[in-house]
Amino acid sequence: MGKNVLLWVVLGLTMMSVFNMFSAPDGQPEVMTYSGFIDRVNQGMVEKVTIRENQVSGQYRDLAGEMKTFNLHTPNDPNLVKTLLDHQVEVDVKAPTEVPFLLSILISWFPMLLLIAVWIFFMRQMQGGGKGGAMGFGKSKAKLLTEHANKVTFEDVAGCDEAKQEVTEVIEFLREPSKFTRLGGKIPKGVLLVGPPGTGKTLLGRAIAGEADVPFFSISGSDFVEMFVGVGASRVRDMFEQAKKSAPCIVFVDEIDAMGRHRGAGVGGGNDEREQTLNQMLVEMDGFEANDGVIIVAATNRPDVLDPALLRPGRFDRQVTVGNADLAGRMQILKVHMKKVPLSSDVKVKVIARGTPGFSGAELANLVNEAALNAARLNRDKVTAADFDEAKDKVMMGTERRSMAMTEDEKKLTAYHEGGHALVAIHCPSSDPIHKMTIIPRGRALGMIK
Repeated sequence: MGKNVLLWVVLGLTMMSVFNMFSAPDGQPEVMTYSGFIDRVNQGMVEKVTIRENQVSGQYRDLAGEMKTFNLHTPNDPNLVKTLLDHQVEVDVKAPTEVPFLLSILISWFPMLLLIAVWIFFMRQMQGGGKGGAMGFGKSKAKLLTEHANKVTFEDVAGCDEAKQEVTEVIEFLREPSKFTRLGGKIPKGVLLVGPPGTGKTLLGRAIAGEADVPFFSISGSDFVEMFVGVGASRVRDMFEQAKKSAPCIVFVDEIDAMGRHRGAGVGGGNDEREQTLNQMLVEMDGFEANDGVIIVAATNRPDVLDPALLRPGRFDRQVTVGNADLAGRMQILKVHMKKVPLSSDVKVKVIARGTPGFSGAELANLVNEAALNAARLNRDKVTAADFDEAKDKVMMGTERRSMAMTEDEKKLTAYHEGGHALVAIHCPSSDPIHKMTIIPRGRALGMIK
């Protein structure tokens, strides 16, 4: 709101200045010299004047008898009033304009205040409007999620039972620590979720927020890295200070590889900033000061680029692998995403799961969505097995290119090629059964067998 008002004020002042600059001087009072003014007074042309300090304005008749207005700045002439009265000029004296003291101070300091305001505006823009204003560069951008801010629970996460068990124990550590510490055990300081993209690492973090009865802070690894050296380290310190005040709590760092890469891998300001941020994270997780009750849960799909000091026990005590689901896991994931989709009786979840080996959770969610969109495109009331089959082909191979012109020789060569694949699959006892073979171009392929 403030930015919009400031923008409109600046635009208004600019338009007024331009208008005044290019407006015609017609009807404006004539700026007269003092000598010219005295000559007109002596000639009896001046009829009325108004004096305010050293400013004189009034009216006179030119040689054509037309009445005109004028103004001028006069010197300290003690005989001016006597001269005017001697020539029967009507004289009106105004009291000097008194400017309030505070207003005069504001006018004198306005340029400096304007420069300060512009500087603060640009610094806030450079820092993305972070909280704390222009002086809040080092403040943490971690968001505190409450129980009403996130409704995802472990029931919404499927296909990674072992990973759910690991993070469930972390939540139990915070809820009932005496159950695990009575035999000398210690609460783990960090849990690293590792896996390919789309397997549900971030979704698992959201489920932790939905299940935990403790404060949950969420932040991305890229939020620590800025163009100013030292800002990332300051934000790490501020984040842990907030977490200590809310302990016991969980801090979820998504895409931690953005700030946790190998140290010494390059030279330059950006790399130095990342290294300082990582050093501060290492100290806060396992340094001289204990962070009891603060558990760091991080996610990455590139564990190979992380610094070894970040992965050692005492910092990330547990590394939980969240991989692509097997057949049973894919069936569970499909059931989760099919809850809000009206299905036809010919849809078999197990058949769809068998036909999607290697699919991640995100790809399975996209498959269900594409099937629903295809059914809606054809004005169906329910999603059928044909919709899922079409969606699977579209996700795996791309959209059909029926408009692509192929000669008869190209079609024959493509058919021989795909037929060769089919013959090899038939004579391989351990291969999957053939479901479909086509020579309709899809994506970058002229034909496909699956």
